[in-house]
Amino acid sequence: MATKIVEEFKRIYGSSEGVRLFYSPGRVNLIGEHTDYNGGYVFPCALDFGTFMAIRMRDDGKVRLSSLNFDLKVEVDIDELIYDRKDDWANYPKGVLKVLQDEGYKLRGFEALYEGNIPNGAGLSSSASIELVTAVAMNEILNLGIDRVELVKMCQKAENIFVGVNCGIMDQFAVGMGKADYAIFLKCDTIDYKYVPLKLDGYRIVISNTNKRRGLQDSKYNERRSQCEAALSYLKKKLDVDNLGQVTLEEFDRYRYLIPDDVLVKRARHVVTEDERVLDAVEALKNNDIKRFGQLMVQSHNSLRDDYEVTGKELDALVDEALKLDYVLGSRMTGAGFGGCTVSIVKEEFVEDFIKEVTKGYKERIGYEPSMYVTGVGDGAKEIK
Repeated sequence: MATKIVEEFKRIYGSSEGVRLFYSPGRVNLIGEHTDYNGGYVFPCALDFGTFMAIRMRDDGKVRLSSLNFDLKVEVDIDELIYDRKDDWANYPKGVLKVLQDEGYKLRGFEALYEGNIPNGAGLSSSASIELVTAVAMNEILNLGIDRVELVKMCQKAENIFVGVNCGIMDQFAVGMGKADYAIFLKCDTIDYKYVPLKLDGYRIVISNTNKRRGLQDSKYNERRSQCEAALSYLKKKLDVDNLGQVTLEEFDRYRYLIPDDVLVKRARHVVTEDERVLDAVEALKNNDIKRFGQLMVQSHNSLRDDYEVTGKELDALVDEALKLDYVLGSRMTGAGFGGCTVSIVKEEFVEDFIKEVTKGYKERIGYEPSMYVTGVGDGAKEIK
């Protein structure tokens, strides 16, 4: 892909002299869903596919953005960065540039070409991947000296404030901080993190895309956030906590009577029990108990289906079909829900069978085929020398 993007850069911008190449992965969250904006635990890893960016600096203030994935090309002035709906995908890099400027960093114009092989709208963080590849390129080329965790926070800010998607820190963190063969155990309110070896001896991660399109803005994502905040406000009458991620299961069981609405009880219960599952999952991996890890993934999906109600018939069908197969250790929805993807742990020699069987079962139930991606665990955003 690297050679191709440089050739295409030359075709679009006239020459490829002085071009530098950057890469940023997609991410999948293995367990810990809808906990990030509640200050809880998540357990994502970077994927071995993502977004490439070829870039060359200019002497003027013009920023020219092109992509091999979209026909839309955008040209803006570096000092006139505003959100514009018609700029579509280009609002993500524009947002990063604006946040860097607002933080006091002096930028220059450039021309860039992006190409990604993350399926758009699948919930594998194509937006965070575009943000991080842009931020890392600016940081490296202009020698801005920004610490990587700070860069991650800036990219989240770009998505929250510039694009207007109220996401938590997890996506940008996993994309920016990923490490090959490790998952990241992250507490979202404190940004405390540890790398945990992801030893999937004899197993592979298979991501199944429902191919049902959805965007975070038009899902019920913001509604779930406000329900969690409402549940928290009742618990705070007895508990000195800042977020649901600080509530233990024991405390929740003791004080759930304070929440007068059954729906709010279910939402909060998912978050509190999901945090426990992440802790258990990390322990399971440390003990090399991948079977237990798989069981926790299934429990996570059931909670997202029954208590958080964010799965829907497509995601449920994918998980049901996966769990019919005895060479599958675990399967769950991953991402915001209402479409998007599932993640499954599949015995290596049966991956092709898995793809065939799940595709067949899903098509019979839903009417069209899912897409399948067999992935490894890759590195975070970086320059390709």
